[in-house]
Amino acid sequence: MPECAGGPEVLRVQERPIPEPQPGQVLIRVQAAGINRHDINQRTRGHGPAGSTDILGLEVAGEVVAIGAGVDAALQGRKVAALTDGGGYADNALAEAALLLDWPEGLSAIEAAALPEALFTLQLNLVELGRLGTGDWLLIHGGTSGIGMAGIRFAALRGARTLVTAGTDAKCARATEHGAHSAINYRNADFVAAVKDITGGHGTDMILDTVGGQYAARNIEALAPDGRLVHLSPAPPEFCVPLGALMAKRARVSGALLRALPLSRKTALAEAIRADVWPHVSTTLRPVIDRVFPLEDAAEAHRHMDSGTHMGKIVLSTG
Repeated sequence: MPECAGGPEVLRVQERPIPEPQPGQVLIRVQAAGINRHDINQRTRGHGPAGSTDILGLEVAGEVVAIGAGVDAALQGRKVAALTDGGGYADNALAEAALLLDWPEGLSAIEAAALPEALFTLQLNLVELGRLGTGDWLLIHGGTSGIGMAGIRFAALRGARTLVTAGTDAKCARATEHGAHSAINYRNADFVAAVKDITGGHGTDMILDTVGGQYAARNIEALAPDGRLVHLSPAPPEFCVPLGALMAKRARVSGALLRALPLSRKTALAEAIRADVWPHVSTTLRPVIDRVFPLEDAAEAHRHMDSGTHMGKIVLSTG
């Protein structure tokens, strides 16, 4: 947990009582926990949403070792992956039973823990909000992040073609190896011009923006008419969307905070993932793992994410 707001050095290992599952919850003995940008943001702020645990970690894989009232007894002892409301960087973590996903056969704990947050985020933003469909062009900024690499394969399941931006030629090569149609090095190329060239002047039908506002105007330029722009990070105050350009494109701009969704919405996302996405995780959607750190080295794992050099998912292991 972070002792206060700050850099990775504020993360400390602490002894805490094992939490007890409340009605509708399970307790998971954690084998691995994924690291997400939200964890970095919570660390730098020094706190999470009101009422949430101060322990970081939004996704885990492990074994159900206790169940709360109203939970199916058959879940006891089951190996699962789960979206959590924080608390994943621990030996034991609570999760809502409605948000459990069966541990896929053939995947390690590290791989299983790398999936829930990305898939819930993509289901919400690409499908529910963005209506990504067959033949669409999708542009992902930050294409070799954990969410970017998952997004490439997720989009392919929807029949879409993915373009990505990344900051090095090596990252661009990794993204295309993973299935991106094209990758644009934003440090030495104009991504708007590149998108127009690759799509034959059409533009991209949808943009998944993980960088938070610095491309506010340029994203609208890159969009096709009737395009959709979905933000995963908030924009600083100095950035604004050019409304005239947005109106001329008939563009739709949206975004959502996954953690803040009510449980009923998350449950609906979980049901859709189980039906349409989860059957593909051992094959098409198998996660790309960048590095694995022991739980006690969470600070070093955060330093690695802060460096921006990773390609794929960073995961903590408890064993």
